[in-house]
Amino acid sequence: MTDPYIPFSRPDIGDEEMREVTAVLRSGWLTTGERTRRFEQEFRAYTGARHALAVSSGTAALHLPLAALGIGVGHEVITSPLTFCATVGAIMHTGATPVLADVGEDGNLDPKSVEARITRRTRAILPVHLAGYPCRMDAIWSLARRYNLAVIEDAAHAAGTFYGDHHLGAVEGSASDAVAFSFYATKNITTAEGGMVTTNRPELASRMRVLALHGISKDAWNRYAEHGSWFYQVTAAGFKYNLSDVQSAIGIPQLQKLERFIAARRARAELYHEKLAGLEEVKLPRECPYGRHAWHLYIVRLKLEKLAIGRNEFIERLRRRRVGASVHFIPIQLHPFFAGRAGLRQNRCPRSLALYERIISLPLYPSLTGEEVNRVAAAVREIAAAARRTRAVAVTE
Repeated sequence: MTDPYIPFSRPDIGDEEMREVTAVLRSGWLTTGERTRRFEQEFRAYTGARHALAVSSGTAALHLPLAALGIGVGHEVITSPLTFCATVGAIMHTGATPVLADVGEDGNLDPKSVEARITRRTRAILPVHLAGYPCRMDAIWSLARRYNLAVIEDAAHAAGTFYGDHHLGAVEGSASDAVAFSFYATKNITTAEGGMVTTNRPELASRMRVLALHGISKDAWNRYAEHGSWFYQVTAAGFKYNLSDVQSAIGIPQLQKLERFIAARRARAELYHEKLAGLEEVKLPRECPYGRHAWHLYIVRLKLEKLAIGRNEFIERLRRRRVGASVHFIPIQLHPFFAGRAGLRQNRCPRSLALYERIISLPLYPSLTGEEVNRVAAAVREIAAAARRTRAVAVTE
């Protein structure tokens, strides 16, 4: 009998989310309204940030603070090459130029590489908390203070991540201008599509809220609440970035489960550690010594010098064993749209390219069972052993 396929990711949706969505559908108010405000309030309380704005995607959560800070044509923003294209896309949509700094051993921005990229045109640093592992924010904040730069964190993987003793973006423990979260279907919590941007700066929060809905001074819910007023004013060239109450109805119970989700992810990661311990061909991810890893991803690194096959073939052999896997991420400089800039001195990031060749993200999510972890780990061991034996035969011949 064929083993069931283990998907790379699987959302954890229960009766609570279904009840909330049904209540919204029956209420007659589907777009941004009372539930979205409640979701914002609860997310603000959870993270300890002063302000939270629910938006239509993690990309919107990145773009809004850049736009609200006036970053645009003639400016540069330094970010990581080891990220999804949305990070760089958000910078480019402002008219600014993305500049890539290389990564360190943890896959996050190397502060020394960041400093080497700073020019008179630099306006912001955009660090990415890869896999839910926090960046070295103290070093990044120090650079920002020294060069008078904004800091906007890409926390798409990092709902539930701590830096030190605090959630990312908390009033205590954060010197960033804004933190952008994603609630895409694969993330630590989901609203199907959606995101949240937090900030501790009231003027930035107000500006982002106006820009998030066409530059209108009051959103539809506020106008409706004020006795059905029809009057509004457009005060800026804004965007269509609001999150609906239908999506927020999913997000509220998801947020209430987040600590449980993080605990489950950590437990699965620990089981992977146990089952893959001692495997010489694979380097395992580690816990964070200076914060809380949210374990959004479990990224193993192949020791290619010990294997006769490459990363792509390794993933294909996992697929044949009915195990889903992915790569996080294809470095930005390898994508066609960025190819023209990839050769520029300021965008050369050899460590990101070397890391890319050997990384594999294994399945990791709260509903992943212990039996499924055992199957994935067994598949990794089988493939590594087969590749090791093949190499030994090749050497003998």
